[in-house]
Amino acid sequence: MSSGVDLSQFYDTFFDEADELLADMEGLLLELDIDDPDSDMLNAIFRAAHSIKGGAATFGSFGHLAETTHLLENLLDYVRDGEMDLRQDLIDLFLETKDILSDQVLAYRNEAEPDDEAFERICAQLRQIAKDHLEGNLTTEADLQPIAELLPEPEPEVAPPAVATNPVDDVLPLRVRVSQAAEKDLAVLRDEMALMGDILLEKNEGDTLTLWLSTTASPLDIEAVCCFVVNSDQLDVAYEALETVSPSVTLVPEASTPPPVVAAQPQPEAAPTEPEVKEKAPRAAKSSSSTARSESSSLRVGVEKVDQIINLVGELVITQAMLVQTASTLDPVIHDRLLNGIEQLERNARDLQEAVMSIRMMPMDYVFSRFPRVVRENAARMEKEIRLVTKGAGTELDKSLIERIIDPLTHLVRNSIDHGIESPEQRIAVGKKAEGTLTLSAQHQGGHIVIEVADDGGGLKRDKILKKALSNGLISNENISDEELWQLIFAPGFSTAEAVTAISGRGVGMDVVRRNIQGMGGHVQIFSAAGEGTTTRIVLPLTLAILDGMSVQVGEETFILPLSHVTESMQPTEEQMRSITVEDRVMYVRGEYLPVVSLGEVFSVKNYQTNLKEAIAVVLQAEDMRFALIVDHLIGQHQVVVKNLEANYRKIPGISAATILGDGSVALIVDVFALHRLTRERGQASSPALMN
Repeated sequence: MSSGVDLSQFYDTFFDEADELLADMEGLLLELDIDDPDSDMLNAIFRAAHSIKGGAATFGSFGHLAETTHLLENLLDYVRDGEMDLRQDLIDLFLETKDILSDQVLAYRNEAEPDDEAFERICAQLRQIAKDHLEGNLTTEADLQPIAELLPEPEPEVAPPAVATNPVDDVLPLRVRVSQAAEKDLAVLRDEMALMGDILLEKNEGDTLTLWLSTTASPLDIEAVCCFVVNSDQLDVAYEALETVSPSVTLVPEASTPPPVVAAQPQPEAAPTEPEVKEKAPRAAKSSSSTARSESSSLRVGVEKVDQIINLVGELVITQAMLVQTASTLDPVIHDRLLNGIEQLERNARDLQEAVMSIRMMPMDYVFSRFPRVVRENAARMEKEIRLVTKGAGTELDKSLIERIIDPLTHLVRNSIDHGIESPEQRIAVGKKAEGTLTLSAQHQGGHIVIEVADDGGGLKRDKILKKALSNGLISNENISDEELWQLIFAPGFSTAEAVTAISGRGVGMDVVRRNIQGMGGHVQIFSAAGEGTTTRIVLPLTLAILDGMSVQVGEETFILPLSHVTESMQPTEEQMRSITVEDRVMYVRGEYLPVVSLGEVFSVKNYQTNLKEAIAVVLQAEDMRFALIVDHLIGQHQVVVKNLEANYRKIPGISAATILGDGSVALIVDVFALHRLTRERGQASSPALMN
């Protein structure tokens, strides 16, 4: 069969589908009850493997992937049919196979060859399991055939039955029978089969179509194509000799046909053999119909296209802001219709902006689904019993943030497993259940998402952390609050672990956690109680593309302060200001002394306000500390479109991004965390000019 169509145009779709199927497979494997496995879950795992194998075989370019999934599928078939008992070692092997399949998909996606050593090793293990199973159940010589199929490479040819011969060649054609199908579906399938090979014979009987096909495709390949149109229980595909020509049979001459164009999609389970039809057909039909419904209600779009739309909407919002600013000088009586139109444009632009931003939002389940495996394996390594609980998996977060939060959460989860939750013996000794609980939760709070990692372990050891902090010179006062002391855990190289374990204890990771979270515009907090457990809370903005900000003026420059960090603003009095040193100054606000930072001093702005009576103090929250930022004037609050400064200029310390204002000028967005750190490093908690 000739081929003139480039199937590589469908590769990305196949890779995306394969990744999703493998993720589903892992989740289902982890949920299986070994003693009483759920049949629907086993069937879903089997279908995932079968779909990946069918797609890989259809393209013909992913041999390692097709072979590995073929061997995995055989074992899964034994388990779901009750021929093989599910065991813990089988679950472990299936999970390891899933990891290798993921690596193979990644390699093919990057136009590279998968690891041959890993491929040979996992295939040998899968074959050995199948061999042991089949040899233990041999009863007749006919039972030896499956072993021959599983063990050697390549697989032996299937010998044709001696009952008939093919008038075209010595190999039996494939007989494809589709029953209980609509006329239009039969017509579509007839055309599809013509693309898969040469139709030798065709038989139409009402709602049933039977074709004899000369093709190099396997029965599973034919089923994979047919299942795009009909359910697997409507199919019967087998090698069979041609029937005697009768008036109801059409002998089709050989013709030149175009090659197949097959997009990789999740495919239903292979058609069962005759004795199994009654048991398996309803399940397959149900799966196919639900798959069709889900596919018809969604559309896969490249991230780069969504980003382009978001950028264009951002430009629209900026243009709309310019029109609003220009129109503010017009007479509302004379230009009533124009102003009403601009007001309507503002509402529509806001709605469009929110709708487009929602496209980039992904559920936290994308992140949470990775951790059952992490908890299972690390708990086993530490010889602990840990149950993972997830809450708010449907809570949505911007795709750019959801991918960056995975590594910080992984560090926190591993720390809870290693340092937080005690061993079963220790827990029982203090009156707890042997099994510990690790909870991952997410919820929306205003314009933020709050993600928590909580364990019911022994809690942080204040004495040990305090001793370590004093010896490292991180603090000089023992009378430090718990909240401030817990933050020292995020100091570079800080660790109280007495021994380095396989998953933590080297003092690396926690400082990276905080740095990464701050890089996403968020902050992290720790709450702990001795004997009750520890909760680490991460607060993130829902998106980095749009920002609610407060615009302030310093000299002739305009800066944007993230509104989420602004707690209040006021005009300071001389009585509120206190001098600590010649350079350091604090501001007394309702019983609390706040470090003072002059924005004009930090960024060397010309002609900024040095008269305290004319300046404005904006109280900002950075991590668990507050400080007073001195600016000249408050301009207002509004949403701004965030523009990457590094991509268009370069990185500026203390500045996170930029935006374009309504008058076309550029305003810099202040990085509150970096500004606070930068000020501490310089030893300038206040502006010397304000001391006059």
